[in-house]
Amino acid sequence: MERFDAIIIGTGQAGPSLADRLSDEGQKVAIIERGLVGGTCVNVGCVPTKALVASARVAHVARRAAEFGVQIGASVSVDMKRVKARKDEISGSSNKGLTGWLESLENATLIRGDARFEGPTTIRVGDRLLEADRIFINTGGRAFVPPIPGIEDVDAMTNVEMMALDTLPEHLVIVGGSYISLEFAQIYRRFGSRVTVVEMSERIIPREDEDVSATIREILEGEGIEFQSCSQVSKMERTDSGFVAHLTQSEGDLELSGSHLLMAVGRRPNTDDLGLDKAGVAVDPRGYITVDDQLQTSVSSIWALGDCNGQGAFTHTSYNDFEIVAANLLDNDPRRVSDRIMCYGLLTDPPLGRVGMTEQQARESGREVLIGKRLMTNVGRARERSETDGFIKILVDANSKEILGAAILGINGDEVVHLLLDIMYAKAPYTVIQRAMHIHPTVAELIPTVLGDLQPLA
Repeated sequence: MERFDAIIIGTGQAGPSLADRLSDEGQKVAIIERGLVGGTCVNVGCVPTKALVASARVAHVARRAAEFGVQIGASVSVDMKRVKARKDEISGSSNKGLTGWLESLENATLIRGDARFEGPTTIRVGDRLLEADRIFINTGGRAFVPPIPGIEDVDAMTNVEMMALDTLPEHLVIVGGSYISLEFAQIYRRFGSRVTVVEMSERIIPREDEDVSATIREILEGEGIEFQSCSQVSKMERTDSGFVAHLTQSEGDLELSGSHLLMAVGRRPNTDDLGLDKAGVAVDPRGYITVDDQLQTSVSSIWALGDCNGQGAFTHTSYNDFEIVAANLLDNDPRRVSDRIMCYGLLTDPPLGRVGMTEQQARESGREVLIGKRLMTNVGRARERSETDGFIKILVDANSKEILGAAILGINGDEVVHLLLDIMYAKAPYTVIQRAMHIHPTVAELIPTVLGDLQPLA
């Protein structure tokens, strides 16, 4: 039996930072990782996909060069092997740096292998048995592939397999019309693939307001991406050139042929092979570990951080989980999950920045709500860049004057939205921003203008 003060399972966004903090406190820490250090974000998520987004944007801008008075030749070609090499270099550097950091921690030991609970304070990794008074689970999640008839006969990819792709799909079919799917759709359309998105719902990203969903679809359709909404995949068949997806639609069945298939219909937590039952850790029906407001599980010696706890499937929520746990255990600072304000981005081009309530949620809240909305065509920065798609929408409580939520779809929207988020955390009235002087020409300078023209939500 090897004795530690703490055991951390997984090296996603929360685990390494927690290991560093515990090590600095003089605690003996074991960090267990069965795959690539850094988890989804570093290796097959945020970092590599945004590298692809950047390459795709360069191709897109190059094709538009003549609009700006720049002549670059008759056509634009994309070297997919070089695109992949650049992506791998960026992602690999992050992985290498993170691995080196963990291995350098004075009081921490990086252990490779599969972790299994044998009790509430004991973990087995191969032939090693580890024990600690505190155990932290940071095992993340993975793409869910539904049991569609014939799917096993088709080379279906998830985000993981997409990272290994170094050729250009002739026709990429993406099942799922949510955040991951739309980013890949735009990336590969800009690289030159034909792209079709298949979505079960009437509209893409259905958790967003209708105006957000409709505008993003309009933008992507304008780039040549095709959509099949209200479509259920009933069967898959392999063909010599790829596959045929059989779609069930209200107006009848449709056969959709493609060369490459990406499944992007959701994710599931990596909790099914941890032996949680042996430790007595409760999970919900979907396998997410049940936690309280300070991320403690049903077992007092065990915490769950990151995507595996169902409290947010983002890199930033995972890191915030670390901050909450560290604050409570080490700083006597009672931080809570319920204190944080929902925020995320859709990193299409232009991006969507989202904080707080949607318009629909505001309507259902029973509050007296004010709304401000302006098109990006009103933004000087957007006009100068010829990137005028999208809009700014802000929701305010008419009585408290606090900002309830916002959607900024447009150039720099994923950055500008933080101006509103910070004010929301401060619980300051919107008039603080309204009376601020912003730099011209920027996207942020329109925020006071939007707030100066608030109207009752009809």
